Amino acid sequence: MDHTDHVRLTNAELRADVVEGATIYGRDDEEISSIDHVHGTGDQAQVVFNVGGFLGIGSKRVALYASQLDFMRDEEGTVHAVTQMTTDQLKELPEHHDS
Repeated sequence: MDHTDHVRLTNAELRADVVEGATIYGRDDEEISSIDHVHGTGDQAQVVFNVGGFLGIGSKRVALYASQLDFMRDEEGTVHAVTQMTTDQLKELPEHHDS
């Protein structure tokens, strides 16, 4: 997927009702996960998603700050995110537990 034509989201758009369910792509355009839920808003919002595993088995729930992902909207208006981290780096993140 060529992300060059895609419009970056503004900080005001980094909120649950806009980004929940968005697909997360890796730097090689592989589909890594989709956003499960979001805590907070703006670039310091915590974005929670599962990584690893197969069909939900053996996966791990992790969180990144919204500022650690590039959120954008494609030509159809679909929101997605791109991470510069590899799947292995994401798997090394501490497991996220909702408090």
